[in-house]
Amino acid sequence: MSRLMQRPARGVLAAALAAVLLLPSVARAQRDIAELQAHARAGDAAAQFNLGRLHVTGSGVPQDDAAAARWYRLAAEQGHAPAQHGLGLRYETGRGVPQDDAEAARWYRAAAEQGQWEAQFRLGRLYARGRGVARDDAAAVVWFRRAADQGHAEAQFNLGQMYFNGRGVAADRADATRWVRAAANQGHPAAQVTLASMYENGAGVPRDPVLAARWYRLAAVQGNADAQVTLGYLYDSGTGVEEDDAEALRWIRMAADQDHPEAQFALGNMYFNGRGVPPDPTEAIRWMRLAAEQGYVRAQFNLGMSYDTGTGVPRDPAEAARWFLRAARQGDAGAQQNIGVKLANGEGLPPDLVEAHAWLSLAAEQAGGDARANLLQGLAVIEASLTPEQLAEAARRREAWRSTPAR
Repeated sequence: MSRLMQRPARGVLAAALAAVLLLPSVARAQRDIAELQAHARAGDAAAQFNLGRLHVTGSGVPQDDAAAARWYRLAAEQGHAPAQHGLGLRYETGRGVPQDDAEAARWYRAAAEQGQWEAQFRLGRLYARGRGVARDDAAAVVWFRRAADQGHAEAQFNLGQMYFNGRGVAADRADATRWVRAAANQGHPAAQVTLASMYENGAGVPRDPVLAARWYRLAAVQGNADAQVTLGYLYDSGTGVEEDDAEALRWIRMAADQDHPEAQFALGNMYFNGRGVPPDPTEAIRWMRLAAEQGYVRAQFNLGMSYDTGTGVPRDPAEAARWFLRAARQGDAGAQQNIGVKLANGEGLPPDLVEAHAWLSLAAEQAGGDARANLLQGLAVIEASLTPEQLAEAARRREAWRSTPAR
């Protein structure tokens, strides 16, 4: 047999070599963990914290949130700031300990007072939300600022929002812009979207569609669905970029694939209208339905219209009424009018003039001009068929919806 025939296969040799090289590294890692455990049991705070981190990830030890919390606590009680933050995070998320915002705030504060920036940010967020502490916007601003001054992007963005909205600090567009820009320059997607919107609308900065598009793109390439759908709109309209149906479709589809309801609605419309793609009513309905099922009111109304007219689906008055009703309950005036008409005529629903009057009245409140005049005329016809008691019941239903609309 030739020497070549006696050589092991390349894959077998590589596997054998890998096993030989791996054994010392595994043994070394096990010795390192054993040494870390010994130091942790001896009371070394840094070792306790690092052992807790290993239990969080399951690196070399079993993944065990309760064990992680125990080791974090031992280190935290010795004043170890990263462990205090880690224990606060355990309490905020309820991992390894019972969920307890007050305990989270206590440990975040201990770490924050030592300058731990993530704890400062999280403590500020608890104050802004009133979780575990009394809501205190001024305190939130203090802690956001301490983290922001250290370069914490999320804190910078939140501080900018506080300045925009005048929460805990006097409203100041210049400071708001400064902090949002600082976060955006660090690649914070929500800050990039906010800054893009500011340039798009001229809010706090000169209006600049080109800069708006650039900031939207930076967030979009990071996977931010809001930025993706907006960038799609910009390509659709040619605002800040050259009009490009294919690019509009590409970005809107990216957001739709992330279950973004507005993007799903927009993509459905593109298929309905043949914008960037050949017209495809079946595909249009599929995307419209996905948005509607997520509660997107414009998609619910359009889906109702599709069933009402038989566009892309077989005509089905009952299904049309179902979608109109869902949109009407969210305050859509067109859907309120359509459901009122269907109730008055008994189309897709049992006739109910009292309920019809309630919905048509709500639609009339939002209408103007000829549309309002037509609604009022229709209401007058219905009123002629109702008793005073029925009119009072219609008014009661209208007020009940206005007090607690189903959003």
